[in-house]
Formats: sequence, structure tokens, C-alpha cells
Amino acid sequence: MISYLKGIVAGIQTIGASRVILTLEVNGLGYDLQVPQRLANHLPESGGVTQIFTHLQIREEVPFLYGFASPAERDLFRHLLTVTGIGAALAIALLDTLELPELVQAIIAGNTQMLIQAPGVGKKIAERICLELKSKLVEWRKSAGFFVATGGPAPGILEEVQMTLFALGYTAHEVSHALSCGQRRHRTTQRCLCRRLD
Repeated sequence: MISYLKGIVAGIQTIGASRVILTLEVNGLGYDLQVPQRLANHLPESGGVTQIFTHLQIREEVPFLYGFASPAERDLFRHLLTVTGIGAALAIALLDTLELPELVQAIIAGNTQMLIQAPGVGKKIAERICLELKSKLVEWRKSAGFFVATGGPAPGILEEVQMTLFALGYTAHEVSHALSCGQRRHRTTQRCLCRRLD
């Protein structure tokens, strides 16, 4: 099993609408890894050195390497693959749509409205993800260092607010950030959605 690769960014290319392939040169060998767009956006320019945590999947005797920014992101990807009907493309779409802590929180809280913002994820698939992963992630989040916020508005009210914000064109990340801002103090002076809504 390949746990991670550390090497030189040789190239990044987008195939189709959603597949991003990173070519990483390690000791003279070039590895092609499919990575989330979010990771690709933060990689150094060609020639820069980076470390990528990997998952090897073999389908019909063909090996595929997937790359992630952290071991926690890779582990959540692996958890998502255990859900009935979830393949690598949908798992990566979920990781691209929500930040890691937000995705974990949405699954544990059964927040399907957040999950269906990912391309290709419908209500039934979102419900299945929550059903099959909730108990697993409750335990896993402790070792991964994620702590899900408790309290806040009732689920019905929360869903209504989320749907309104989505209808106004805000992204899943902006909505999640704004709703969590009310439950904690700002640590930055950067403007955020909740301040725009004031």
C-alpha cells in the first residue's frame, strides 16, 4: 500500500468537467493521481515540491491512484466509498463541495440539504450517506480531531435558512460558515457571509 508520495509537481490537467489529474515526479518516476479540485488549487506551481496522501483502488485489474491533502481527507474518502452506490467520483465531489469538518458535521447531523449541493448527490444518496456513516464518523471524528458543534437552531428552521441561502446563490461552504459563525467568536477580521447578512 502506498501511504503518501512526496515529489515534484510535473503537471496538472483537467479532464472533462470534474476530473483533475496531478502528475507527481518521485525519484524519476511520474505518478498520475486523481485529486480534488480544492487540492489542485493549493498545489505549488510546476516544479514545486509537495506531499500527497494516497489511496490505491483497483477496478477491473486497472490501478487508480487518488491523492489528498491530509490523512483525514483520505480516510473520509475511504469511508464514503463504503456507502452503497458511492463511487470515487461522488466521494471526490463531496470533498470538493464542503470543507472536511463541514462535511463530517453534515453527515453526523443528517443534514442532507448540505450534502445535495455536491454535483451528482441527490436526496436519496444523501440520506443513505447519513444512515450508513453517522455512527462510524461519530467515533472516527475523535481520532481525526473534528468536533461537531452541538446546539443551534432546530433542524426544521436550519433547513429552511439553508434552502433560502442556496436559492440566493450562496455556496455550501459559505452557508455552512455563516451558520457556524453565530455559534462561535470570529477569529479573523475577514468579511464573511454572516456579516453580509447583518
